[in-house]
Amino acid sequence: MQSLLKNESSVLVFTLSGLNETMENRYVLLSFTALYYPMIIFCNVTVIFTILLHKKLHEPMYLFICNLCVNGLFGTSGFYPKFIYDLLAHEHVISYLGCMIQIFVIYSSILCDFSTLTVMAYDRYVAICRPLEYHLKMTNQKIFKCIIFCWLTPFFCMSLLIMLISRLTLCGFSIEKLYCEIWSVAKLSCFSTTVNNVFGYFVILTYFGHAILIFCSYIYLIKNCRKSIEGRHKFLQTCVPHLLALINVTAAFLFDVLYSRYGSRNVHQSMRNFMALEFLLIPPILNPLIYGLNLTTVRQQVIRLYFKKQVRISI
Repeated sequence: MQSLLKNESSVLVFTLSGLNETMENRYVLLSFTALYYPMIIFCNVTVIFTILLHKKLHEPMYLFICNLCVNGLFGTSGFYPKFIYDLLAHEHVISYLGCMIQIFVIYSSILCDFSTLTVMAYDRYVAICRPLEYHLKMTNQKIFKCIIFCWLTPFFCMSLLIMLISRLTLCGFSIEKLYCEIWSVAKLSCFSTTVNNVFGYFVILTYFGHAILIFCSYIYLIKNCRKSIEGRHKFLQTCVPHLLALINVTAAFLFDVLYSRYGSRNVHQSMRNFMALEFLLIPPILNPLIYGLNLTTVRQQVIRLYFKKQVRISI
């Protein structure tokens, strides 16, 4: 019995079986990924550098947008490089340590999205409802604390989840997804995962609580914005993109959680793969496009950035 437990707990490599039924289309997927991932990098880096290089954009709202784009790069780096490698390889495996790192990066990035959108909602609330107090409340020190909150809280939650997963004795090594996922690894446990499930649901409910809080704050903002034309204009220009980003990431995360826990194996593998990847496909590209194209100030600076480069090249 002791030797059996030793063999069960000494899983060093996991196999990722999500690509097994779609390998005949791997070159199509490789071509798409080879174009799509650089596009994610380009769009997010463009918004980041545009905000950092122009002092006019060194305001709380734009710095939080910058943080959102940095997080998009962080989260996608945990999936796309490994996915491209798997499309070129015949065996789709990942080490135990690599699996834990991938879980940490991908899921802390999702939680960081919620945290960032939460502080952005607070920023919009102060800007619209208390404009005279805005610069007193949103100081550089306050902005720094908000950004630290966006990163440290998800890192703390995911570190605890990783610790809880690492203590599990595993009876299997096959993960039926394209990447390492919390619930998939927990399902391989030989024994009860009640503690993991309780803490996991606590984290999920906490961050969905963030989303509910933001939606409630926006209902309040809508009521206040009716009173003035300036308020309505400010809401449409700065809050609607934020609301779209929130709906996007909330729907994607909810979809992943529900499917991971209750998804049916009768669904075709290709559809299961798309459903598992939705939050890694849409939010990282949609966020910089929403803010880069919709916000006039950012859009103008992006155009100037590339226009100046073209002029210099032509000279």
